[in-house]
Amino acid sequence: MSDFWSKRRAAVEAEADVALAEAKEAELEATTAEKTDAEILEELGLPDPDQMEQGDDFSAFMNDLVPARIKTRALRKLWRLNPVLANIDGLVDYGEDFTDAAMVIENMQTTYQVGKGMMAHVKEMARQALEAEETVQDIAAEPTQEDDGLTVEEIIDADDTVDETQPVLVDSPVDDNVAHSASRRRMQFQFEDQHTG
Repeated sequence: MSDFWSKRRAAVEAEADVALAEAKEAELEATTAEKTDAEILEELGLPDPDQMEQGDDFSAFMNDLVPARIKTRALRKLWRLNPVLANIDGLVDYGEDFTDAAMVIENMQTTYQVGKGMMAHVKEMARQALEAEETVQDIAAEPTQEDDGLTVEEIIDADDTVDETQPVLVDSPVDDNVAHSASRRRMQFQFEDQHTG
């Protein structure tokens, strides 16, 4: 039971430390917001991060007194100078910028509507499908020249009639004895090198 309360006490203290750090950072950002980067660098005794070269010490910029915007400038310069950090091998997950700002196209339009989604696009596709179906039905309803205006039932009846001018094939009678003997016939094979005995 004492373990639970000691962990809980430590968690509350950690939350308080985080809140205090965030408050200090917000206060620092508020005091340095009106100052230029050059003034802040001069007050803290730091060099201009854009003028630094490979091998210089960038750790001074990681101090809590340095505003976030100057830290970002220093880290950006460090990443450009160091070939290990500058040359990403392409295997880094989420290494590219997938935000809308990166993908924005000038004068891009969409059919998406808030709360309705792509409803206009779906309605247009349904309208086109209905129009195509009506066209198919209209074509099926129109009589062709070959049918001479006959209905479907009349065409089917005409196909079922037998043309008397054409010869009709009639199965010739087969002798049952011949058919029976032909079905019982067996094949026999003889080989030249077959030895009997």
